[in-house]
Amino acid sequence: MGLHTTSIAVPSAAAGSSTRSRIYPWIVFALTFGLLLSDYMSRQVLSAVFPYLKSEWALADSELASLTSVVALMVGLLTLPLSLLADRWGRVKSLVLMAVLWSVATLLCAVAGNYEQMLGARFLVGVGEAAYGSVGIALVLSVFAPRVHATLSGAFMAGGSFGSVVGVALGGLIAVHLSWRWSFAAMAVFGLILVALFRALVSERKLARYSAGDDPEPSVAAPPEGFRAPVSSLFTNPAVLCAYAGGGLQMFTAAVLLSWTPSFFNRYYGLSPDKAAAAAAIVVLLVGSGMVVCGVITDRVGRLDIARKWTTAIVYCAISLVSLTTAFHLEAGAAQLVLLGIGAFFSAGSSGPTAAMVANLTHSSVRASAMGTLTVANNLLGLALGPFVIGILADRLGLVGALQLSPLVYAVAIAALIAGKRLYPAGLRRFAELGAPAVPVR
Repeated sequence: MGLHTTSIAVPSAAAGSSTRSRIYPWIVFALTFGLLLSDYMSRQVLSAVFPYLKSEWALADSELASLTSVVALMVGLLTLPLSLLADRWGRVKSLVLMAVLWSVATLLCAVAGNYEQMLGARFLVGVGEAAYGSVGIALVLSVFAPRVHATLSGAFMAGGSFGSVVGVALGGLIAVHLSWRWSFAAMAVFGLILVALFRALVSERKLARYSAGDDPEPSVAAPPEGFRAPVSSLFTNPAVLCAYAGGGLQMFTAAVLLSWTPSFFNRYYGLSPDKAAAAAAIVVLLVGSGMVVCGVITDRVGRLDIARKWTTAIVYCAISLVSLTTAFHLEAGAAQLVLLGIGAFFSAGSSGPTAAMVANLTHSSVRASAMGTLTVANNLLGLALGPFVIGILADRLGLVGALQLSPLVYAVAIAALIAGKRLYPAGLRRFAELGAPAVPVR
């Protein structure tokens, strides 16, 4: 029946022990991660050229903001339906189409002659990028054993932070020395080169050959080969719902840090806008680095017992809750900065563990859809809600007063993750019931 322990990865192909089979999954990861960097570089390069667009086209701040918001709007609206489509149509073809679309749309940004044309091009960027994160991570996880899923998920999600930093920095540099149009063009060319490499080296046939398959815990039997899980399974497993909620809520304060630290450093440390942005970039890098490191720690802790990954997610949330709450109640100074750095490092550390739990509790045939649902939760509960709520509170309490309240959302995230851990055994049984009965291993 294909039962095996979780501490040993058993690829479906017998050639899994060969050097080539060990290398190819990392080639897939590198190319997919590279395209994720391109995704966020194309998305965030706009921020670097705001001053040029405002001056050249006499744009209001609301018009500039709409050029950013339209991308986020498309991502929020289209992630889940496009993820469902990719599960049916094929993930490789879907990723190639997405990357070509956002790269060509970014090239259209470079030749836009007015605000309306730029808005239309940015709309297409959002359509192209909408489901890349969810489909991309599902594709990557399909060729790696679950024992490294938290590491890979954390690293993959951190790519958004790294890509954003590179896009803004490189875009600004190119704009200064060439023009803002070349900033967009460079991002587009980078994306098209990567998608050509991806198309040449990655195919559904190769992915099937190196597939790690589903690797349930030894107390359950895997669904039969060729089984396709119903879409409803994404929402009927209570443990998965807890992972969605915990994952989204733990992104709330991380999103606040990404959005409001430039203003925090500007207002309370007296830094000029450029220096405040540089200080905030360090915070962004800490958030991204923490996602990677926390993923690695989680996989090591959960090597013999996958359920421990819930525990690590809870611990990361607790560390950020204590560190950031304390930091924002201190006066400006070294102690505050140290605690802020610690809190930022762990602020999104639960991303890898929660993604690993979602992957472990959903069948591979709907995994892109599951990751799409997690992405929607991350956006609705965290990335979109966090900065907006803190902005409203800041108008009434001041920015520091609002920031002091933001870490409290971790308490709700912790409650969801604790519930998920308790429901996890039942969740595994429900997963097994999709295609096979639970069979205890003696």
